[in-house]
Amino acid sequence: MNALFGMIPDTAAAAIWAMVVASLLPLTMAMAAKMLGGFSLKDNAHPRDFLQNTIGAAARANAAQKNSYETLPVFLVAVLVAMLFFVPQAIVNKLAWLYVIIRMGYCVAYITNLAMFRSILWVLSIACSLMLFYLAIRISA
Repeated sequence: MNALFGMIPDTAAAAIWAMVVASLLPLTMAMAAKMLGGFSLKDNAHPRDFLQNTIGAAARANAAQKNSYETLPVFLVAVLVAMLFFVPQAIVNKLAWLYVIIRMGYCVAYITNLAMFRSILWVLSIACSLMLFYLAIRISA
């Protein structure tokens, strides 16, 4: 794991890229839901109706999409607040990319129906955001 984090540069760009990747995760899950559900051109007239009527892995991918959109604002604000209050950039970057990696695992766990593992990953991803807020609070106090 240390080798993985060693690849993350200590510049603000690394955290910004993590925010970009995290922002693309819901879109990726929407595409996965459509692929798994057999989305076709005729379904494009009402794509939300199509996704709402999916079952199995497609429905779970759609749920992962919705959850990704729900947690994304907390993550984005946490990264920005941490950077605003001068939390060391290396720490911000590591927590930001850890969030992204955990969320990717979360999406896979959701699609493959690993409910308990998915819940654990959800808690860990939220913990990354909360840790960024905590560090900003500690520095600002």
